[in-house]
Amino acid sequence: MLMTKERRPAIPTLRTSALSVLQEAGAIRECDEHGWMQDRADPHARERAFDIARRDPPVGVSSDDALAEVQEVLASIGDTCPDGPPDSD
Repeated sequence: MLMTKERRPAIPTLRTSALSVLQEAGAIRECDEHGWMQDRADPHARERAFDIARRDPPVGVSSDDALAEVQEVLASIGDTCPDGPPDSD
């Protein structure tokens, strides 16, 4: 008889939570062609993301830690796609 394992639910990491908050706020977007995340450089969207992180951190995470992770993730994302065409001067 064929037995299958029950799948465990995915547990989001702090980084994936931060990415989700940044996308929800509109601070980052996915490159349509390559799938890389890009910073939209929208100060209002960034502030919304920081507010969400402070107000609604993931379970078991302090609002300070959630905010720090959002800042770290945002700092690691550029405003251009790494696989896109090079900028012309």
